[in-house]
Amino acid sequence: MRLSLLALCVSAALRVSASEVPDALALEKMAARFAPVDIRVDLAKLPENERTALARMVEAARILDALFLRQVSARNETWLLDLVADRSPLGQARLRFFRINGGPWSRIDHNAPFLPGVGPKPAAANFYPAGATREEVEAWMNSLPEAEQAAAKGFFTTIRRNPDGSFKAVPYSLEYQGEVQAVSELLAEAARLTTQPSLKRYLETRARALLSNDYFDSDMAWMELDASIEPTIGPYEVYEDEWFNFKAAFEAFIALRDDEFTKRLAKFGNELQYLEDRLPIDPRWRKPKLGALAPIRVVDVVIASGDGNRGVQTAAYNLPNDERVVAAKGSKRVMLKNHQEAKFEKALVPISRIALPLADQRLVGFDAFFTHILMHELMHGLGPQTIVVDGKPTTVRQMLKETNGALEEAKADISGLWALQQLMDKGVLDRREEKAMYVTFLASSFRTLRFGTNEAHGKGMALQVNYLLDQGGVRVNPDGTFVVDWAKIRAGVEGLSREIMTIQATGDYAKAKAMLEKMGGVRPEVQRVIDRLEGVPVDIAPRYVTAEELMRR
Repeated sequence: MRLSLLALCVSAALRVSASEVPDALALEKMAARFAPVDIRVDLAKLPENERTALARMVEAARILDALFLRQVSARNETWLLDLVADRSPLGQARLRFFRINGGPWSRIDHNAPFLPGVGPKPAAANFYPAGATREEVEAWMNSLPEAEQAAAKGFFTTIRRNPDGSFKAVPYSLEYQGEVQAVSELLAEAARLTTQPSLKRYLETRARALLSNDYFDSDMAWMELDASIEPTIGPYEVYEDEWFNFKAAFEAFIALRDDEFTKRLAKFGNELQYLEDRLPIDPRWRKPKLGALAPIRVVDVVIASGDGNRGVQTAAYNLPNDERVVAAKGSKRVMLKNHQEAKFEKALVPISRIALPLADQRLVGFDAFFTHILMHELMHGLGPQTIVVDGKPTTVRQMLKETNGALEEAKADISGLWALQQLMDKGVLDRREEKAMYVTFLASSFRTLRFGTNEAHGKGMALQVNYLLDQGGVRVNPDGTFVVDWAKIRAGVEGLSREIMTIQATGDYAKAKAMLEKMGGVRPEVQRVIDRLEGVPVDIAPRYVTAEELMRR
């Protein structure tokens, strides 16, 4: 039986003592796995009014850092204040690593605690009542009338207790009313400053959504956003909710659009229906008509915050997650180019020199890395999402619960390879890039595995690597390096794409759980390569220099 959140917080038996947590030197080594990178963005082309609007958005984004900490754990803010007051070398080392992780658990070390007395990272985060079990909450949700059940399982409510001990759903607009009011006011001010119509509409509707708890109109406005500034701000991803993947965490990405790269990638959006019509699943599970919009934006990040700036940094995202918006408008893919460039230089190139034989290292390229990340995000919008199980409409997210995150990330990765191959076969992409595509993906798989299999992307990647090893699409050389088997890789990629999307289409929770339990771990031959990467950064630790400069204006 799952331990209750209260037990996780108070059980002395589960706590780690001060002697068992890392000392200052160990914490410095742990933090060194995140390569410091100054993130700068050229604002020269922005008129003064737009620059001031951007500054208000940056200020709003910074508020969400504190709000996200509270969503992760009810005690996070107290721990942070204690660390800020501790000026000792150990206290400062702990503070730095706390800020990297968004809490006192090392996300790339299976959420191991690095502060004394904090206990394990709560799988329920701070979305559900202290002392409740997952089984109790799930039974209560399922007992509710349809409309109330939708609210309780929705993205934008926490579950709390009434005075009599019964459960209730509390809207984010009430639960976090102080922070969302402040963010709403800043976005409304930015809306008054900008002269770009679609940006003004998004900021106005998002400012209202934060107070009304209804994000539909602002998500629709975000899909239609066409401006030099590309803000994404609000509750989106559900990975922190490890019970059900129901509850959205607050995040922000405030960025400037790269017009040249955005135009270059626009052609991919025109191919999505072609790919949907050829997905390697039963035709009845394909969507006969995708949402009308499939915008792709390439941006340079000015600031990321909240769930967008903890642990491993985001390279791209595909939003919104509201299935109603996706059905009506499709989804938008946003590529964070300056993040990706830093990741490629600091992590992927050094990894390739260890994980791949010399002959393959020259095939690893930024264009292949960038394009696969794009296709990963595009594939999030394809395949099963709204489904029918036992005659009732539902969603993949609700049926697969906590397995959804890892399985969806694996699906986007592996079907992204499948889709790129389809476009090469069609002539949309240059077939001469085929080998670079697969080899760069293979090198990048080790980058993702280092995030840890407790994390959705890491577990999803373990599933892919193990499947391809079993199918022969990837082989291990006698010297321990990994290579692509060109005769078998295409069949392996298509086979896993089919298996994952079939599980999603049928909403088969038992199969999803069994697949991840069997294939979601790191095998010895893979671990040996990971062990050799000790001196290579796992990811980047961005310092948003331009954002800091804006806040000093």
